[in-house]
Amino acid sequence: QVQLVESGGGLVQTGGSLRLSCASSRRTASNNGMGWFRQAPGKEREFVASVSWNGGNPSYADSVRGRFTISRDRGKSTCYLQMNNLKPEDTAIYYCAVARGASATTDPSLVQYWGQGTQVTVSS
Repeated sequence: QVQLVESGGGLVQTGGSLRLSCASSRRTASNNGMGWFRQAPGKEREFVASVSWNGGNPSYADSVRGRFTISRDRGKSTCYLQMNNLKPEDTAIYYCAVARGASATTDPSLVQYWGQGTQVTVSS
């Protein structure tokens, strides 16, 4: 079993920045794609960003492309999400995810492990 520990969420004003971190309890996650999904109140969980096992092939949702940057440190089995120019519509619980395979994934059904989530709130 892989445990994912997220940190970095919080309250920020519109236009501000936050950096989310996700640390895996096992180094085996370094061989899997990792990513971030989010879920706002009353909405389904949606894809945000993902990256393959070696940090390549980053993928972004259209709503965050150009503002968010995903990266990872394979040696530490850690994934990061730098979020800039935040908007109120970015408010959600953000979940770290480890994919079943080595590729980046945008499909939540292909996620093998989920983190507990971290709240991001953007005030207007």
